[in-house]
Amino acid sequence: MKLLKSLNESQLAAVEYNSGPHIIVAGAGSGKTRVLTIKIAYLLENGFDPSTILALTFTNKAAKEMKERVIKLIGKKAEKIWMGTFHSIFARILRAESTRLNYQPNFSIYDKEDSVALVSTVINEMNISIDSTANNVHHRISNLKNQMISPLEFSKNMAETIIDKRIASIYLEYNKRLFENNAMDFDDLLLKPIELFTNHARVLQKYRKMFKYILVDEYQDTNRAQYEILKLLTAPRTKICVVGDDAQSIYGWRGAEIRNMLEFEKDFPKAKIFRLEQNYRSTKNILSAADSVIKKNTEQIAKTLWTENNDGEKLAIIKCADEKDEAFQIAKQIKKEISSKKLSLSDIAIFYRINSQSRALEDGLRKNKIPYKIIGGVEFYRRKEVKDIVAYLRILSNQNDEESLLRIMNFPQRGIGNTSISKMIAFSRKLELSLFTTMSRVFEVIEVKERIQKNVKQFKLLLDKYIDLKDKLSLMELTSALVDELGVLRMYKEENTPESKTRYENVQELLSGIQEFSKNNPKATIEDFLADVSLISGVDQFDETNNSVTLMTVHSSKGLEFPVVFVTGCEEDIFPLNPKFDSDSQTEEERRLFYVALTRAEKKIFITYARSRYRFGEVAYQNRSRFIEEIDPSFYDELNGGIGRKSGRRKKVYYDEFYQESFDDFDQEKRSLRVGSRVTHELFGMGKILQITGSGDTQRVTIAFEEHGNKQLLVKFANLQLI
Repeated sequence: MKLLKSLNESQLAAVEYNSGPHIIVAGAGSGKTRVLTIKIAYLLENGFDPSTILALTFTNKAAKEMKERVIKLIGKKAEKIWMGTFHSIFARILRAESTRLNYQPNFSIYDKEDSVALVSTVINEMNISIDSTANNVHHRISNLKNQMISPLEFSKNMAETIIDKRIASIYLEYNKRLFENNAMDFDDLLLKPIELFTNHARVLQKYRKMFKYILVDEYQDTNRAQYEILKLLTAPRTKICVVGDDAQSIYGWRGAEIRNMLEFEKDFPKAKIFRLEQNYRSTKNILSAADSVIKKNTEQIAKTLWTENNDGEKLAIIKCADEKDEAFQIAKQIKKEISSKKLSLSDIAIFYRINSQSRALEDGLRKNKIPYKIIGGVEFYRRKEVKDIVAYLRILSNQNDEESLLRIMNFPQRGIGNTSISKMIAFSRKLELSLFTTMSRVFEVIEVKERIQKNVKQFKLLLDKYIDLKDKLSLMELTSALVDELGVLRMYKEENTPESKTRYENVQELLSGIQEFSKNNPKATIEDFLADVSLISGVDQFDETNNSVTLMTVHSSKGLEFPVVFVTGCEEDIFPLNPKFDSDSQTEEERRLFYVALTRAEKKIFITYARSRYRFGEVAYQNRSRFIEEIDPSFYDELNGGIGRKSGRRKKVYYDEFYQESFDDFDQEKRSLRVGSRVTHELFGMGKILQITGSGDTQRVTIAFEEHGNKQLLVKFANLQLI
């Protein structure tokens, strides 16, 4: 195999070893993806049946790219490999085996928003008084599921307080409603396979026999459920290879257990370990600076990264006056980098620890006419107008999906109000019917007015029509006809507001996406499309060919690389986040996150911090991050931003000279805010604008948040997103 000659000694050893369980500890920039891709190709060239290889990744994007590379190397036979994320692979298995768990194969997959909505419904219908939001209750339930703690176990052995007992009741009813809706949430896609394999020995043996070789990427980020699945599937003769970097384990907050990586050799006593320590991405200065930080951690596998790349430039640490100055300095440095090094805008990334930091950064880029894109904001398939159409498709596929039905019953508006819907729900609960079936018997719900009963009947006839057409039309024909009959595009066009124009464009983009999906998957069903949509993440939509600066959280940057990286907000209480309350393990995870940020860079790193920052409605004075102090000073230079300028007036002039003219549409987002607009806020979640007062920098909005009640916010600092 010619490609083997392109590998270094450590990479070659890892690729060729196939005698038993083994772990590849792949340092940042060490060619991990290349090694994994060549290893799979090597297995196929050496006689392994592609349909017996299970390769698990952590993003759909990674799975797609890896499979395409293997196909390019080996040919079409590689298409038979089972390659995808844990969630996508086991959703596929669950659909095939769903009846063994008393589910229908067309079950819906609820994303976080759907799940929180269901929790909210359960709390309201059970009339439970609980001093917590639906979002927080769902987060608690999700954590319990990730720890494989059932409602019964939690209630019986762990729920000691009144609040815990109420959460246990909600958890039990939430699971019951999921089952009644023929739906699973994201956590179920990992829990249900364990239930399936544990209770059905023949099914377990079937998949053990099928998967003769299991490969797992990003093993350091697996949680307990994923670990248990792998333990179940790994028969004595199954070959397993896990790849990862303990120094990049950054998902402990959502259940990932670094011990899975650290203790692999305990789980598999005969396991062999391979270390990939040569870095091909970064300069010596960047790699040395990152190493000087991560070596402060104690929980890690010993390794020494090195590179043959040149020393490169030192890191630049910029002290800024505030977040406005930070954005100003970044824009200034971007222009310098572009003009002096002939870089493209797509070569530059700006990282932040929390989403709320992006507001000031976006303002600075817009004022300087620097194009940018945000990864991991309001994702395309999470936008209201897109979710509305997808909810229609979900109902055509699964009529038991009550959450989707509730979403669309009065969209577009057809005169079916919340009061009437509540009465139909009460009727359905009393007779133990689905809400969809209840619509056929709406004339029996005497509390609902005759006019509204007729509207419900018309809505039911519309759904029945397209349920009948579902297997007669292509996915594209079905969706286009449905959107046209609903009049959604006409509605948004006639509204003629900036918000409605965006919604119009997004529905058009959804139709284009469906057309592309159908073209790439000619035999795909509506269920295939819905499964694909449910499992898409923000990083999966990252387009590196788009010539604009990339803004993202550090978590979203995992697995990416850029010639120039800005790591912003490097202050105590931001990066690391909440340092006063962190345990040693949490501090180590924050340090690993900082290490991930540094090791995304190829050529140059700028680290910025501000002396003051507007947070939670007031000015907070900030201290420089401990992580900056941990970098060996020989690897960086310090620069002053707006610090030390004599007067506020002079500083303002200094900004304005550099910023030039504002964009024509700079205030467009603020102008499009209006009473009745639905928005999201990073801290308070979703809400509806009740009142707008003032203008410019003093404009305020009063918002009724679904989970936090009414709040008055200053628009300038609220970083509101229209939905």
